Amino acid sequence: MRIYTRTGDDGSTGLFGGARIGKDDLRIEAYGTLDELNAWLGKVATHEAASSLRTQLQAIQSEIFTLGSHLATTDPQWKSKLPALNPTGPEGLESWMDELESHLPELTSFVLPGGHPAAADAHLARTVCRRAERRCVELHRVEPMESLGLAYLNRLSDALFILGRWLAHTTGSEEIPWTPAKG
Repeated sequence: MRIYTRTGDDGSTGLFGGARIGKDDLRIEAYGTLDELNAWLGKVATHEAASSLRTQLQAIQSEIFTLGSHLATTDPQWKSKLPALNPTGPEGLESWMDELESHLPELTSFVLPGGHPAAADAHLARTVCRRAERRCVELHRVEPMESLGLAYLNRLSDALFILGRWLAHTTGSEEIPWTPAKG
């Protein structure tokens, strides 16, 4: 199968169901940012420090891919064929965060992203997740999307923050507290 089609040479792209829209459309920006987030999640999962979490990270990637497929589909007939978003997805992320956080020291200040490469990558994924959430909220204001997807992204960014802390802790890396400069 050829991956190139040449149909996007004019600056448009196809949605599931055949509709074509500009590559700079808000919908494309939203699910393109989800795709970027998915790539970062895959990068986090490659770290040995995250090996015990790969199954969970892949489940999150799958849910992000499902959300992206919903954003890439405007045709009602095609939408009915898509897998549903996990109705307990946000709660599942909360449980995962609670489990990870139970192994962490109390958070007493803001922390700077960094430390171990796995922790730094988790923080990068968190910032991309926040951007994806902003893009989806912006799209939601124009064309309503499933609120479950918005809730999932909101929880996921929190979960990625906790993941970054957990990775720093389990690798023995110091969390660097934010110390504001004195005026």
